[in-house]
Amino acid sequence: MAATWLKDAVFYEIYPQSYYDTNGDGIGDFNGIIEKLDYIRSLGCNALWINPCFDSPFKDAGYDVRDYKKVAPRYGSNSDLYRLFGEAHRRGIRVLLDLVPGHTSEEHEWFRQSQKEERNEYSNRYIWTDFWFHGARGMNYIGGESERSGVYILNFFKCQPALNYGFLHPTESWQLPADHPDAIATREAMKDVMRFWLDHGCDGFRVDMADSLVKADDEKKSGTCAIWKNVREMLDAEYPEAVLVSEWCNPPRALRAGFDMDFYLNHGGGGYITLLRDYGSPRNPGPDRSFFRKDAQDRDIRRFLKEYETWYRDTKDLGYISMITCNHDTERPSLTLGADELKLAYAFIFTMPGVPFLYYGDEIGLRYQWLPNKEGGYNRTGSRTPMQWTEGKNLGFSEGCADTLYLPVDPAEDAPTVQAQEADPASLLNTVRAVLALRHAEKDLQADGEYETLCAEPGKPFVYRRGGLVLAVNPSGETMEAPVPAVGGTALFTIGSAKAENGVVTMGPQSFTVLK
Repeated sequence: MAATWLKDAVFYEIYPQSYYDTNGDGIGDFNGIIEKLDYIRSLGCNALWINPCFDSPFKDAGYDVRDYKKVAPRYGSNSDLYRLFGEAHRRGIRVLLDLVPGHTSEEHEWFRQSQKEERNEYSNRYIWTDFWFHGARGMNYIGGESERSGVYILNFFKCQPALNYGFLHPTESWQLPADHPDAIATREAMKDVMRFWLDHGCDGFRVDMADSLVKADDEKKSGTCAIWKNVREMLDAEYPEAVLVSEWCNPPRALRAGFDMDFYLNHGGGGYITLLRDYGSPRNPGPDRSFFRKDAQDRDIRRFLKEYETWYRDTKDLGYISMITCNHDTERPSLTLGADELKLAYAFIFTMPGVPFLYYGDEIGLRYQWLPNKEGGYNRTGSRTPMQWTEGKNLGFSEGCADTLYLPVDPAEDAPTVQAQEADPASLLNTVRAVLALRHAEKDLQADGEYETLCAEPGKPFVYRRGGLVLAVNPSGETMEAPVPAVGGTALFTIGSAKAENGVVTMGPQSFTVLK
């Protein structure tokens, strides 16, 4: 079962290069995160996920790690990160780092050694064929760049050679079985990295591409799952309160493999995409069927619930499904949703079971910007722009020159900022704070609170139960009614207008309520 501290956890994801710059070089840093810890705590967030901050050539924004035990100098030093752990813990905030176990940078010393013709302990740390003219069927690979005769397999971009955890069913002489000593050595090397950061104060890891380890794995990912079960055994024995959250989007599989949480991601055809981003291509949107869009076509929460409820029932005693407002790989919801729509969407996300994640800037409706590719971001670049704090220079992100910023801030005159929204009681920022305060105050709204769908019919509010509380949301522009079980009718929290009497809840346009 998951670590106990997750029961009341709300995470805040920080893209470090874009959060707060304290030295004027245009790039966010660890000291900037430290300076904003009190703000993060004021939101109601008591845990952080920091995107990759290890030494890297940044061809993929840090997901190409050059040294797992050294931080990137642009963020500060190892000591600065250790201090961040301590300052966060002093405020009751846990910290997860982003672990990239499936590949490294092509500049990592392990890979440099594996490229050599002479055999050494790193020769099998990566996946190589046995001859420079032998490709790898069904996998992307690179040849002609190494002293060694062979081509190497990629895990994602060209800059990211795949680490070798073996093949479930080897079919070629160069494919190691998953129980080969050299494949096991890769697993143990990654455990060594985890121990290093846990010993220095880290509270766990978000695991990038968690399902990508063993190659030619079966449909159930049994080879990769076996690795994570082994890692979980190590954590349970040595770091029992350390947690893992997987980038997998398959809770039944990930949670049984030993993860505490699994992300609900914006995958096409999945349930989560129907809530906020069901509009086709962002550049060429089609009809918008997103549940929280005020004028959605064919609004139907059942498209989400069909998948979600199956997963929830199957995993409720194993760990948590983590819903996100957004992340660094997803278009910000503000691309198509206004502040009133976002308030309802976040109220829903933060009152569902599991452990939610708030992406930095979503609390003020930071806008998605159409920008050129930066560090392998491509269409994701527009969701990685600087946090906007004040009305001042560079909207408070940096005192550096505008042309040195990692990415530009929003140039619009009405660009959202923390400063402006702090002063408005009805702002998106203050709504987020109110919802999260309610979540922390009411155990029924926390990760383990029981869940039940009460009304999911099209044309009616979506009504659901969390323990002894009844919640209802009406994202449309019309007044709607739905039957509700006997409740006192006391509203603990309301957005818009809502009332419950005589077994019926009446929800005004774009409304949300929590009844006790």
